[in-house]
Amino acid sequence: MSVISLLLAHTVTVSLALVLTAFMFLYFYSKSSKSFNYNFPPGPPALPVIGNLNILDLHRPYKTLSKLSETYGNVFTFHMGPKKYVVLTGYEAVKEALVTQADDFSERGQTHTTEIFSKGGNGIVFGKGESWKVMRRFTLSTLRDFGMGKKTIEDRIIEESQRLVEVFQSHKGKPFDPQIIISSAVSNIICSIVFGDRFDYGDAQFLNLQRIVNESVKLGASPKTQLYNMFPFLDFFLSDHKKLRRNGKMFQGYFRNTYKDCKDSVDSNDLRSFIDTFISRQREEEARNSNKYFHEDNMAVTSANLFAAGTETTSTTLRWGLLLMMKYPHIQDKVQEEIESVIGRERPPQAEDRKSMPYMDAVLHEIQRVGNVVPMNLLHETRVDTTFRGYRIPKGTPVIPLLSSVLSDKTQWETPHQFNPNHFLDAQGKFVKRDAFMPFSAGRRVCLGETLAKMELFLFFTMLLQKFHFRPPQEVSPEQLDLTPTPGVTSSPQPFQLCTLSH
Repeated sequence: MSVISLLLAHTVTVSLALVLTAFMFLYFYSKSSKSFNYNFPPGPPALPVIGNLNILDLHRPYKTLSKLSETYGNVFTFHMGPKKYVVLTGYEAVKEALVTQADDFSERGQTHTTEIFSKGGNGIVFGKGESWKVMRRFTLSTLRDFGMGKKTIEDRIIEESQRLVEVFQSHKGKPFDPQIIISSAVSNIICSIVFGDRFDYGDAQFLNLQRIVNESVKLGASPKTQLYNMFPFLDFFLSDHKKLRRNGKMFQGYFRNTYKDCKDSVDSNDLRSFIDTFISRQREEEARNSNKYFHEDNMAVTSANLFAAGTETTSTTLRWGLLLMMKYPHIQDKVQEEIESVIGRERPPQAEDRKSMPYMDAVLHEIQRVGNVVPMNLLHETRVDTTFRGYRIPKGTPVIPLLSSVLSDKTQWETPHQFNPNHFLDAQGKFVKRDAFMPFSAGRRVCLGETLAKMELFLFFTMLLQKFHFRPPQEVSPEQLDLTPTPGVTSSPQPFQLCTLSH
């Protein structure tokens, strides 16, 4: 190559680098200059363009944020690339924002990837504004109509628990990974509401829907996805968000097809599912010429939200529970002693039994606390300009109420980093509620399926511990069991195998 050619190539490369640098600077400046008139809380010094990316653990960002609170306090600013986030840590700060100032902090924060699933703010998980309020009211009402918190849904959970026991028994004490079967059993409860029916555990479509949820939970918090959310113009070099987009289209496509198949045949006097009820309400709104929110996008997104949320967090918590019982066999023994004294070995557990089982109740709460299933919470956003603890924060600021910091707040828990059911027991062994127990978040965005999830956790877990004693495979000791979570939107156990002994 000639000297002139080399000089030209070098000139082009330098020019492109300067253009890219200028573009990134302008991007950063345009994002940050809008907030110059506000008083953000202090935080770690930010570098141009990348912000605090250089100190962030992209696999477990909640660990970085928790550590920073030791230096900057319970309210601080963290720069995700060019954008300012307000981080809230510890019980008092999170409660003050989400409960005391609930109106100001009630909006859902959006990222480029969450918009893939919300289709512009639809649904109940990533929904925004009036659409979210309408969908949340409708969904909560429909869940109650179909038995949430009532005997009808309790009977379904007991029946599904018995099927789950049969599958566990079929392994005849040999080691197996319980993830798929637990996920299927839990998912069938919400499916009985969304679709009006359950799936067979081997159904290929059912398994594919679960696969999509499981994969998306991991991709949604991957380093590549986080980088794409910070720097969307780099999408050519990043791929995880593209997989998320494909997953979202396939996932919601299933609910759209179900909707289309039954849209013309729904009998408003015989509603059998959430989708039926949505279609009936859609007809009513159209008859009044006031249908702003009951459209196909909201149906698909909301139904998909119910399936995913109603499957992932409860099944993950149950897996944490079984892993912790193997890790701490003396606690498992004590749980089983209480089950035998209150219920016995034959009668199926009932939701009412929980009142007579303080130790079981304490263990379930401690599993949720230590499992820390949604450590980052879901992103919030200020709905209006607001003042919080003396800081002036503008409307539209993304807010991270760090749930992991609440569940391990050393001012609230005696042994925050140990599995200790005594956190929820008094000196007489009676169950004690703790205000800092926030696995379902709090305020306007608290999980609307909390009542259902609590019933599922109690009935599934009690049934399994009633029938089986759980231990790790013979070559693994309880001390060797690893409690390090797998990174993702939810914090799940690493894959593990267990053995069942008839109890």
